Amino acid sequence: MVELLQNNKKTFRIMLAVFILIAGIAHFVVDEPFIRIVPDFLPHPAALVYISGVIEIGLAIGLLMPFAGVRSLAAWGMIALFIAVYPANLNMAFNHIKITGIPDSWWFHGIRLPFQFVLIAWAYWLTNPDETPSRSGLPVNRAHNDVDAA
Repeated sequence: MVELLQNNKKTFRIMLAVFILIAGIAHFVVDEPFIRIVPDFLPHPAALVYISGVIEIGLAIGLLMPFAGVRSLAAWGMIALFIAVYPANLNMAFNHIKITGIPDSWWFHGIRLPFQFVLIAWAYWLTNPDETPSRSGLPVNRAHNDVDAA
């Protein structure tokens, strides 16, 4: 299973990037649901939604960059983002904020809230480069690198 994941790390990185890119764009296209779930103790909910949308778009683009260092920084940024937006998810669940098309039931929130930790783990997994360059400068999979360290 680990080898399967490792061999498909690029696919999982692209999947997360697309998912977050769509979410970031949604902050501008359908901002009202996002604004509604911002906890009351936070100021300027609309501004926070737009700022988080820009951050999501930027981090998604960062995950798609060809540079491992940029991708790693983007993944760390996603971890911070997923933690930062968790209070909005809790607010939606605990205060039963109804959003059209999204169930407001214990089973939905029972899956949705822990899923945030899956996203954090997913992003954490992506903080490590998925490929190691060979002496030739071409990327090779670490698990299949037959070149000795000499």
